Amino acid sequence: MKKNELAMMIDQTLLSQTATEKQIKDFCVTAAQYGFASVCVNPVHVRTAYSILSETKTKVCTVIDFPLGAGGVESKKSQAKTTVADGARELDFVIDLSLVKAHEWEKLERELSEVQQFVNALSASIGGEKIVTKLILETCLLNDDEIVQSSLCAKKAGFDFVKTSTGFAIVKGEGGVLLPNGATSHAVKLMRQTVGPDMGVKASGGIHTTKQALELLESGASRIGASAGIQIVDGL
Repeated sequence: MKKNELAMMIDQTLLSQTATEKQIKDFCVTAAQYGFASVCVNPVHVRTAYSILSETKTKVCTVIDFPLGAGGVESKKSQAKTTVADGARELDFVIDLSLVKAHEWEKLERELSEVQQFVNALSASIGGEKIVTKLILETCLLNDDEIVQSSLCAKKAGFDFVKTSTGFAIVKGEGGVLLPNGATSHAVKLMRQTVGPDMGVKASGGIHTTKQALELLESGASRIGASAGIQIVDGL
């Protein structure tokens, strides 16, 4: 794999709540130079990112109902409408984990379908330009069956990708020790086996090295979300 090919599989990410407008601008300029698939920024920075990237191949991605996924369908739709108007063309929605943990799969699929249909209407309103949808599962909080069922719901609802993690979940073991909260090869393989070869799988959270990224791609990921995209590409 060449560096430019790897870059085209990475969502270069800056989701720090303290990121300034200048940092976002510099970040986007560098991302365009590397040719990343997208930059993933918080909704408040979408307009700034789009002003820099609109004439490049690098898309603007943002996160919706982030990081908890507990805002409800109308909140997700409202954020999607605003960010698409500002220039976002890839939307990473956080799943409603309360429905996942209650195993309310029919309701989850119904709500995801409503969100996807709303995004389809947004796409039509901007001349049919594709808006990519990704569903963040937060796999560190789920068992294997919940990962499978959530992935199936996303596929049936028409989402373009399933995604592993926000990177913001807090998981504690014995004695309050923090446990890993990012992407694993096991979760990626399970998601790929579930959705088949045609749907996207995005690995994100805790990916800092070229070796990690390549292992996750080999496991079935078709997109990598990382704040370390430059180091990952340069390490190839």
